[in-house]
Amino acid sequence: MEYSVGQLARLAGVSVRTLHHYDEVKLLVPGGRTGGGYRRYNEQDLERLQRILFYRELGFPLEEIATILDDPDADAMTHLHRQHGLLSARLHRLVAMITAVEREMEARQMGISLTPEERFEVFGEHDPGQYADEVRERWGETDAYRTSQQRTARYGKQDWLQIRAEAAELDRGFAAALGAGAPAGGGQAMDLAEQHRQHISRWFYDCPYEIHRGLGDMYLADPRFTQRYEQIAPGLAQYVRDAIHANADRPH
Repeated sequence: MEYSVGQLARLAGVSVRTLHHYDEVKLLVPGGRTGGGYRRYNEQDLERLQRILFYRELGFPLEEIATILDDPDADAMTHLHRQHGLLSARLHRLVAMITAVEREMEARQMGISLTPEERFEVFGEHDPGQYADEVRERWGETDAYRTSQQRTARYGKQDWLQIRAEAAELDRGFAAALGAGAPAGGGQAMDLAEQHRQHISRWFYDCPYEIHRGLGDMYLADPRFTQRYEQIAPGLAQYVRDAIHANADRPH
């Protein structure tokens, strides 16, 4: 089957001018011509054009494409293997780019205005942006969520480092109290629970005792929170929950 330059242009989704240029630079010379000198392209020309457009899509310059396609040792399978490898590499890059964009979207939804490098430095593998959709679905209509969004949108790297440092200090305090055998309903543990509540109120949203009590329950009900505390010290999730409840129940 043969194609005129216009037919091939429409079939391949390129302009006639492009095909003329490919002919002029000897990248795609038509397999034949009519008696009047008009270009006629055959199936081999169509196949070559497909390869040209593939390499062009990947950003190869025309001169390099010509060298690749004119390699006498490269048959159809060689080109297909090369194309598969190039596409796989591009796919991996695109997936990485998509992941980066998604994390940035999540971080902005959480009000975390840090670069990806800063978020990794602050949060490591525990980037809170991964929970953005869940948090918005569960608490998106609450005043606490809106307040937290407004506050955290203003925080920079140093603010988040300070938040993380304070949270880590509280974790160490709870773990030390548990290890020393201090009861969850005792003064030491309840004071730590009060510091925890004030930490939330200071950095995120007003956290009255009833909301704080609910957070304590969540530390046991949600295995992700439970695992986090259990990695610090066995039994710590239950201990923190009980200390929070005891602090909420004592006279203030």
